[in-house]
Amino acid sequence: MEVWVNLSNKAFPVPGKLKQHGPARIIAMCNQKGGVGKTTTTINLAAALAEYGRKILVVDFDPQGALSVNLDADYQDATTIYDLLMDSTLDPVAAIQKTSIENLDVIPANIDLSAAEMNLVTEMGRERVLDGILKKVKNDYDIIFIDCQPSLGLLTVNALTAAHGVLIPMATEFFALRGVALLVQTIDKVKARTNPSLELDGLIPTMHDSRTLHAREVLARLQEAFPTVVFDTAIARTVKFPDATVARKPITQFAPTSVAAESYRRVARELVKRGSAA
Repeated sequence: MEVWVNLSNKAFPVPGKLKQHGPARIIAMCNQKGGVGKTTTTINLAAALAEYGRKILVVDFDPQGALSVNLDADYQDATTIYDLLMDSTLDPVAAIQKTSIENLDVIPANIDLSAAEMNLVTEMGRERVLDGILKKVKNDYDIIFIDCQPSLGLLTVNALTAAHGVLIPMATEFFALRGVALLVQTIDKVKARTNPSLELDGLIPTMHDSRTLHAREVLARLQEAFPTVVFDTAIARTVKFPDATVARKPITQFAPTSVAAESYRRVARELVKRGSAA
């Protein structure tokens, strides 16, 4: 079964080694529609970039905590992103955990994060709380990924305010296409009100089945609407991704020589070539 689709003949070479690390480009991984492969993309893209020698921090910003579980992080007894949001005196370094992947660290989350939006409503500068946290650690990393929850609430606004760029993993199906237009509107509002430097780094087609006319038509419409930002690699469905999730490993570790792993390595190389990563 085809696992990735090359949408052009462009070449994305393996990036060279870095002489020094930081400061990080902060990238929010957003899509208010669930089930589009957002967390899967965050984990596997981060792991691929770490494989290329980049120092990566992933921040689980979803109360479901799927990213924390998939990276086998301690999200029960450890300091989480919720603790950092609620207590500005805490050092973010205390919440950072090493993963089994070299160069890849994580700040975990759990269900406690679901209370954060209500607790932050009365805070001054409530849209900038995460920004203040990440500023304290950004010099230690090359890229910081924020895995957002599937909504456009205050947590997502925090992520967009803290970020330099946004990546949108998007399943090639009609309802996902409608949702992207709403998300782009939200990005424009955040850019106008709280973060004028925010950029749309790209849209990553996911869960693509090129055998179906529907998926091909949605992908064509996506390329027509966003001709300069759609990534050249469409990630297709494969059983290897849920198998890797069960094993709590990124695809680059679970099946390192598979076409599925190469698909995310290719996205990582394109991200670097686009200038959205070091």
